[in-house]
Amino acid sequence: MNFGVAMFPADFAMNVVDLGRAAEERGFESLFLPEHLHVPAKRETPWPGGGELPPEYAHTLDPFVALGAVSTATSRIKLGTGVCLVIQRDPILLAKEVASLDVLCGGRFLFGVGAGWLREEIANHGVDPRVRWRVFSERMQAIQTIWASDEAEFHGRYVNFDRIWSWPKPIQKPRPPVLMGGDYAAAIDRVIEFGDEWMPRPDRGEQPLNVRISEFWRRSESAGRGRLPITVYGSPVDARLLDEYQAAGVSRCIFRIPAAAAGTVLPALDRAGDMIRRFGS
Repeated sequence: MNFGVAMFPADFAMNVVDLGRAAEERGFESLFLPEHLHVPAKRETPWPGGGELPPEYAHTLDPFVALGAVSTATSRIKLGTGVCLVIQRDPILLAKEVASLDVLCGGRFLFGVGAGWLREEIANHGVDPRVRWRVFSERMQAIQTIWASDEAEFHGRYVNFDRIWSWPKPIQKPRPPVLMGGDYAAAIDRVIEFGDEWMPRPDRGEQPLNVRISEFWRRSESAGRGRLPITVYGSPVDARLLDEYQAAGVSRCIFRIPAAAAGTVLPALDRAGDMIRRFGS
């Protein structure tokens, strides 16, 4: 099992370039950055984590800009979005952003994707939240068409463009790995349709994680996709949980690091690093 870390790159938190360098020095396999392009000042959608929405959601840097900066200060650690909110980005632009970052970081990019949970945020980008999964599907199809074709075109209900030229193409072939977040039926359908890995949260969903993984594999095998890898996203640093993840067949564990100053973040990285060394990674 590989181990990574995730932190909201908030403007009040530890500098994200320093974070990437520190994570690589401590032997983590990957660094993931979430995104929220904005937070509506008035919303009715409850935060899935419960309680008040933490301030870092409205203060986070753009993940592609941040990961591009991290790529210049690191050489080995994989760089991921956790997750990129696909339906809030133009697909032609997003295809260019992902390909450019994959080129700049030497093929280290992991494309974590999702449709988002904050309905008012989605609506502000001109998307009806009720059809967000249909929009997500078309945009992912269009992005992959751009990467795969020297002269790409796409004609759908929500995405439509005639023949275009767009380079660079991603270094990784046939594409950067697509890690699909989400813990509900619509998301899991898209993992099986588009994803290379499923990226559930350990504390979400109606069933224990091991039960959810077994059911996901049953469905992915029935669809001819085999046993797609599992990345657990946002885990606490807990040896008991790591044993459970390993027993369930998890391929990667991403520890949640608080969006805070270096004086808080670095000790959290050290604790996670000590844990994985004791675990035998």
